Amino acid sequence: MPTTLYLIRHAETSWNKQKRYCGIRDIALSAQGMRQAEKLKKKLKNIRFHAIYCSDRKRAIQTARLAFGNEAKITPVAELREICFGVFEGLSHAQNLKRNTAAYKRWLTDPTKEPIPKGEKIKAFKTRVLRAFKKIIRSSRNKTIAVVTHGGVISIFTGHVLNSGGFWKHLVSSASVNIFEHKNGKISIKSFNDTEHLYG
Repeated sequence: MPTTLYLIRHAETSWNKQKRYCGIRDIALSAQGMRQAEKLKKKLKNIRFHAIYCSDRKRAIQTARLAFGNEAKITPVAELREICFGVFEGLSHAQNLKRNTAAYKRWLTDPTKEPIPKGEKIKAFKTRVLRAFKKIIRSSRNKTIAVVTHGGVISIFTGHVLNSGGFWKHLVSSASVNIFEHKNGKISIKSFNDTEHLYG
């Protein structure tokens, strides 16, 4: 019997809507994000989850609480935080091009090699994310698990599963559901970037 992982990106924040880098900043859900989380609740209501984990950032905790209810046992995990975008945080793409021109352009060219000023290196980010998932899988064998986290976390984990590298290759939408299975030491993807529930 496989271990089934439901990786859920947190619902929308005002910064997401404004296309600003959130990173490790503790941003709450917007009104639209709360509505998205309520729709997640409807989608997931008939699934029996043996454990629920989430990033310790407010937007992930709020999404988990709205989706699974106040009575659910939800375990915050700091290692599931988004990457720290350093000086890029709080700024949009256009603002970073203006304020952090050289560093931002270098980072966009190759995020895996170019460090973010005052931020987290991609290699370190990937290491902590994979460490978190290894712990979760090891403690939840043959069970169905929910993990509410961030776009960068899901992207870097997906890249690892597909052995495709990169950072931007596998970005998912806010409040999307992504299903992975771990069986016989291997991880496969069963569903990716499912947002159908948001439009029903």
